[in-house]
Amino acid sequence: MCAKIRVLPSDLQSQRYLTDVEVAALTGRGVQTLRNDRHKGRGFPYRKFGKSVRYSLAEILAIMESHRIEPEAL
Repeated sequence: MCAKIRVLPSDLQSQRYLTDVEVAALTGRGVQTLRNDRHKGRGFPYRKFGKSVRYSLAEILAIMESHRIEPEAL
């Protein structure tokens, strides 16, 4: 199953929430890994709306950017 990630204008991206399937497609992590991380109290921050779990696109992108590694110039 391949999740489609819709591209929104930048002013709306900070308000966009993703499903675990969309986060898995964006980050390359497995859906079950995201679920296991939530159960163990680790991983990406998330919100629950009733039974639905959602991740903030802005927070996911910020976490990914914070893990950026700059290699030394050759």
